[in-house]
Amino acid sequence: MTHPHILHMITPLKHVSPFDVNMALDAGYGHAVPYTDVELKEVTGLIQDSIFSRGPQGAKRTGAFIGGRDAILALDMLDAARKAMVPPFEISVFADPAGSFTTAAAMVACLEHQLAQMDAGGLSGRGIVVFGATGIVGFASAVIAGQEGARVVMAGYDGEKRVKARSEEAKERFGVDLEYADASSESLVSDLVRGAEVALCAGRAGTQILSREQIAGADRLRVVADVNAVPPAGAEGVEVMDDGKPIEGSNAVGIGALAIGNVKYRVE
Repeated sequence: MTHPHILHMITPLKHVSPFDVNMALDAGYGHAVPYTDVELKEVTGLIQDSIFSRGPQGAKRTGAFIGGRDAILALDMLDAARKAMVPPFEISVFADPAGSFTTAAAMVACLEHQLAQMDAGGLSGRGIVVFGATGIVGFASAVIAGQEGARVVMAGYDGEKRVKARSEEAKERFGVDLEYADASSESLVSDLVRGAEVALCAGRAGTQILSREQIAGADRLRVVADVNAVPPAGAEGVEVMDDGKPIEGSNAVGIGALAIGNVKYRVE
């Protein structure tokens, strides 16, 4: 008998994301089984139940997905799942809390591709400001860009306190140095954009972060990427399907949410 493809979907939240369930079934899994309100200490038992019940061959058709909304907790759960494996009883494990890891990776990949198209080089040494940096997508994109050698500034819409804590967390967990700055006023936001070559907007859905005037006033700015697909745009003048389209009145081009989402979808 051929073993069916089963995905065990683990989350510390009350519900598994319907988005992730849809993605799993569309990717070809025959069954997607949710486990909710899961604590870190429970991951080992769940994983070992899933590997020992099917044998090494069945394990090849078994996967575990870790969701939630906390990047660090998801990574801790991923580590626990990996340590629970007993070769040759091993399954594939993937963490993507709130779609943040794939979205952040897609945004940075689109950014690198756009810079290459502009003959502007890679991310190493490039000044990047990340808005929405305390959020899960913003934090992940800041870490990835920092790992690629960019000089990243995490902008705090409510001051420095929370972005400072995130910066320290990034250093401790990933060994990456991320700067942080107060972005609690329009003038502070404008100053940060003027000092950057790239702006990544990963704020709340339906919240405008950058105005046309702020983008136009930033002469050094080359690329603005926005993951917000809910109007109004996070970066005014950047449409959801834009993929390197010049932003009117500025020196920058825009990358919109659906252009990023197309890459994210294929990755997930």
